Amino acid sequence: MLASALAATLIGLDAHPVRVEVEAARGVPGFELVGLAEAAVRESRVRVKSALAQVGIDLGEYRIVVNLSPADLRKAGSGFDLAIAAATLGALRGVPMESFEGILLLGELSLDGSVQSVRGVLPHLLGARARGVRRAIVPRVNEGEAGVVGGIDVRTVGTLAELVRALRGETDLPPAVASAAVRPPDTGDDLREVQGQASARRALEIAAAGGHNLLMIGPPGVGKTMLARRLPGLMPSLTAQEALDITAIHSVAGLLSITRGIARTRPFRSPHHTVSEVGLVGGGADLPRPGEVSLAHHGVLFLDELAEFRRSALEALRQPLEDGVVSISRAHAKATFPARPVVVCAMNPCACGYLGDGTGRCRCSRERVAQYRQRLSGPLLDRIDVHVALAPVSVAALQGRVPAESSAAVRERVERARAIQRERLEAAEASAGTNASLAPRDLERVAALCDESSRLLASAVAKLALSARAYGKILRVARTIADLDGATSIAPSHVAEAIGARVLDRGPALVAA
Repeated sequence: MLASALAATLIGLDAHPVRVEVEAARGVPGFELVGLAEAAVRESRVRVKSALAQVGIDLGEYRIVVNLSPADLRKAGSGFDLAIAAATLGALRGVPMESFEGILLLGELSLDGSVQSVRGVLPHLLGARARGVRRAIVPRVNEGEAGVVGGIDVRTVGTLAELVRALRGETDLPPAVASAAVRPPDTGDDLREVQGQASARRALEIAAAGGHNLLMIGPPGVGKTMLARRLPGLMPSLTAQEALDITAIHSVAGLLSITRGIARTRPFRSPHHTVSEVGLVGGGADLPRPGEVSLAHHGVLFLDELAEFRRSALEALRQPLEDGVVSISRAHAKATFPARPVVVCAMNPCACGYLGDGTGRCRCSRERVAQYRQRLSGPLLDRIDVHVALAPVSVAALQGRVPAESSAAVRERVERARAIQRERLEAAEASAGTNASLAPRDLERVAALCDESSRLLASAVAKLALSARAYGKILRVARTIADLDGATSIAPSHVAEAIGARVLDRGPALVAA
């Protein structure tokens, strides 16, 4: 007898429907599975056979053929087990076939019949809702992320036996309930712990307010990492849509906490400088997976020791930094992942690290400094909005008793600036979410300059030989600085401060021996 159930497979964040067709007939025992399935899917026949035995279904007398349609779509993951088991039960008349008709079934089966968690439940459900599917059954351990999806009746199941009783109409499966909106404990990384470094603190505030990428250059021990780790605490709380975006990416990557459910805080990703190109931007041999730049979406991607990263990995970042998305093409699939983090980079000024620290320890020649800085391409540096130099903090500043400004105080200014941006962008019908992501056509409308500001910027571009991209970056940063001041128009002082954040990579301190 033939039966079919509804499943799905993920390519990137896009859920593609899969029809699980099962034919069961008496004959030479066997369990065949076809339909361009990878190893984890092919192995489901072992798990399904054992799980069915736990509910009293013996397949020893039957020849089972499972087809995953469409046959030209590659299937990956272990989430097909539940649909295969349900369709097999229907083909054997163990449950009515109409009981699971039109229901999306997701779940991995253990040998004892328990239903295990699967990756990507949230994007699966969002895709099913968009296709018009009205009901779904998912593992109970994925309830936290499943419960946030509205417009679809999502039920949870813990064991195959429980599913069988529900399909026979003996019991009802409980609905998925979103996890409680409880913020995780504070990490304790507060900006008040940073002594001195006024210019770096200001740069962090600008980066948080406008979503701007940041480069910090300074000798070892000046606080570059300490500052970077405090940036997420300066950014506004997640919106509902941002939380869903982060949850979907982390769910696909298998990094989502099933006890917490939906994401509550902005991610902070800090890959080691030995990370590969695929690890940084995403990819994979068959089906693409998100990389660090996507896992940091709506959060912070911290690249410490920037000059030590592989050049190929850094160059692969250029397109995501510009477009805010990563497009990955493979022979069998093409996937697109969002990638709009605030990228914070940190590096030493020279190979030994002590250029310009005032101690005279640096013995790097002009040629060696230039060679060290050539590890970073001009186009990559051009995509970083704010550049700031950090000098060693004096002992007097470290022992000072004057309390530094806290992260909460800075975050209040950042949230006010973000609110100004949001209102302005909505009024201008711009698609950007922050000043940093403004399209050129929108930039002209929201960052118009007075004559004096325009002359100042034109003079800086000519004297510093800045690119057209750098010109746009300065405008965006100046707009953010004006928002932090609560100004409706961009003043010359705002432009001057934004220009100052672009001249670092051309300053003599970084090329002098």
